[in-house]
Amino acid sequence: MENVVIIGSGPAAWTAAIYAARASLAPLVFEGEPQGIVLPGGQLMTTTEVENYPGFPEGVTGPELMERMKAQALRFGVRVVPEDVKSLALGDRPFTVTPNYSAPVQSHTVIVATGAYAKWIGVPNEERLAQGGGGVSACAVCDGALPFYRNKVLAVVGGGDTAMEETLYLTKFAKQVLLLHRRDSFRASKVMAQRVLDCPKVRVLWNTRVVEVLGEHAIRALRVADTVSGAERELEVGGLFVAIGHTPSTGFLGGQLRLNDAGYLWVKPGRMATSVEGVFAAGDVTDDYYRQAVTAAGSGCQAALEAERFLAHRGLHETIVVAPPAAAAAH
Repeated sequence: MENVVIIGSGPAAWTAAIYAARASLAPLVFEGEPQGIVLPGGQLMTTTEVENYPGFPEGVTGPELMERMKAQALRFGVRVVPEDVKSLALGDRPFTVTPNYSAPVQSHTVIVATGAYAKWIGVPNEERLAQGGGGVSACAVCDGALPFYRNKVLAVVGGGDTAMEETLYLTKFAKQVLLLHRRDSFRASKVMAQRVLDCPKVRVLWNTRVVEVLGEHAIRALRVADTVSGAERELEVGGLFVAIGHTPSTGFLGGQLRLNDAGYLWVKPGRMATSVEGVFAAGDVTDDYYRQAVTAAGSGCQAALEAERFLAHRGLHETIVVAPPAAAAAH
């Protein structure tokens, strides 16, 4: 019988694990498995430089930040299973968590921190350059201020409010921003769209879709096609930001938890409690607005504290004996 099972391995999951472990809850973490460009650790695993996470004045790579968070959790005795969770049974208590290969486990509480993954265009070289830090990104706020992108012509793909926000944000650093949209009108709100259209550093390319990202180690251009005529041409750019949305990882839940209007997990206002008592959520699986590592980590802290209080108020805390952390065992 587990006190708390944490599903995920991004900033929210590891922060929740650290707090739960320090509260003597002996958390069990299912960190997931590699699936193409999606790696355990979440979106930060494809981010080369992180300059806006507090405590790293010289910056840190996304993979290194996740490695250090995991190491900190392991230091406090967190147990980690490198598997995805294929299903949860939330109808009875305790809850049953069924991973891909291992035996099911039962837990008094569950923290869902499975994140959300960027939607990619699906053209050649796009994901390869995104994973290798070659100038393709799905988060302007995360990456746009990096030296790599400064004073260059940058491209943004999308037509919703997110694309408008990312485009305007990039104008602070870029020489020019090209906004590529497949149609002849935006889906964004009129206010946001007008701000983009009025910005002198933005050039909108209507009826334009990306066919291929060009560049060996770093992006040098885009091959684009006119959606009306089909004519193709090359656009020289120093960076590409894909802003066509994110998909929260909620499929394995089988519709047992309430979603918000954007399709993300619903949580009580100001809390991390979901629609099922004893199940909490944290990080980007609940967040369609901020989507930052630091906000995810903060919500992971909240979820762990709420799980601890849930267990304490109901007298459900189990005593679980785990092996001591390696550092402590050495002494």
